[in-house]
Amino acid sequence: MFTVLVCDDDAAILESLRIYLSQEGYRVLCARDGLEALEQVQGEEIHCMVLDIMMPRLDGLKTTLKLREKYNFPIILLSAKSEDTDKIEALDAGADDYLTKPFSVEELLARLRVTFRRLNDSREEQV
Repeated sequence: MFTVLVCDDDAAILESLRIYLSQEGYRVLCARDGLEALEQVQGEEIHCMVLDIMMPRLDGLKTTLKLREKYNFPIILLSAKSEDTDKIEALDAGADDYLTKPFSVEELLARLRVTFRRLNDSREEQV
């Protein structure tokens, strides 16, 4: 079972994603901001993170930069910002993917399936 850490300061989005991802068979951890997310990853095996960019205390870009100091799990960023420069900045910060809000849960689930298929493929290659 893959563990997904979802981090968003919008309680409705957080709960909605928790429900959808759980129904798809993922183990879901939740955080309301970047600082809480950094606490969550310690002592947990995270396989992928879905992370909002605009949050209080520690935003998604700074959180991504901090995570990349120690961790290499895939990060999918969510943002209301849709300019190419915003997407490029996020990908350059270490994100693996970027979805613009509002987004389709089905698209997020498809992106997660692709991410986990790649993880499985790389694990099989190592054996």
